[in-house]
Amino acid sequence: MDDWRNGGFGLYVHWPFCQAKCPYCDFNSHVSAKIDQKLWVRAYLAELDRLSEQLPGRVLNTIFFGGGTPSLMQPETVAAVIERAREIWPFANDMEISLEANPGSVEAGRFAGYRDAGVNRVSMGIQALNDEDLRRLGRIHSVAEARAAFDIARECFDRVSFDLIYARQGQTLEAWKAELKEALSMAIDHLSLYQLTIEDGTAFGDRYARGKLRGLPEDDTAADMYLATQDLTAAHGMACYEISNHARPGAESRHNLIYWRYGDYAGIGPGAHGRLTLGGVRYATETHLAPGAWLQAASAGNGESLRVPLATEDAAAEYLMMGMRLSQGLDMVRFTELSGRRLPESKLNDLVDLGMITISEKRLRATAQGRAVLNAVLRDLLMD
Repeated sequence: MDDWRNGGFGLYVHWPFCQAKCPYCDFNSHVSAKIDQKLWVRAYLAELDRLSEQLPGRVLNTIFFGGGTPSLMQPETVAAVIERAREIWPFANDMEISLEANPGSVEAGRFAGYRDAGVNRVSMGIQALNDEDLRRLGRIHSVAEARAAFDIARECFDRVSFDLIYARQGQTLEAWKAELKEALSMAIDHLSLYQLTIEDGTAFGDRYARGKLRGLPEDDTAADMYLATQDLTAAHGMACYEISNHARPGAESRHNLIYWRYGDYAGIGPGAHGRLTLGGVRYATETHLAPGAWLQAASAGNGESLRVPLATEDAAAEYLMMGMRLSQGLDMVRFTELSGRRLPESKLNDLVDLGMITISEKRLRATAQGRAVLNAVLRDLLMD
């Protein structure tokens, strides 16, 4: 009944607005000329009040403001959400409150306000360290602006992470190595490093389908970039703790660890997902996707568009898929308790022989080789 305690309890707050839509982005983000933040505050607080009745007495480990571009939120909006959450749930002693930020000058000017509101960790979407690639990625900041914003963030927060995208158009392995070394010289204690993925429904996806997205690295080159990333970050003391995330020991994103350790998290805001355990049953939740529809529904008393109980096998599969992303892997006893069955021994033995996984002290881990092809490993484990 309390399996979620293995991962903890977090709150995800989705802010759906951006100044511009990046061509690679498939997140629920929208460009709007005018936003009534007072209306949004009231809707967020109404959602928190609704959840307080369903989840009383829990200790809250993390809050994460994601988007969209949460650094377009007024600090007063962020402060109101944090304060209401504090009134509802006791905060953990090591409470982590993160906010995603773009490195434009407007957003950086709000950093001190976010700190005063209670934010103690910022994750910056820098994405590239050369201006030509920033332009190709549809980013509206320059490298100089990113560095300036990063310096301001370091002055305001003890914990600052930033994102980079690799396997970009025209990028060579040597160019990525040089850029990553530059990023590591800047990094405080955490980096998120993502391979460019072409998603259906995005501007890049449309261009790719029409054969107009040229210069993407070949698969072998992209794989070499991934392996070089692991080597360089490990040598710098920031080995991967999750497939795309690297940190010094103790500096891991506690909120994201709730996802990967399969804890409970409440999601509010347009398009936010959640996993909530109520009465011993784990539920998947979703909210209305369109900002206007969510705002209207939340203001009327319930921003959720879906809440369904997860079948035992589905919950176990989610735990497997999440836990295998972590370098520490997953607890095989916990998987058995969730699913009511053990993972197939023959498939485990085959994957061990192939060098894709290791099993030690009831923990199942993907090797470096296995993490590079994790989807294939997972398919093998989940197939009947």
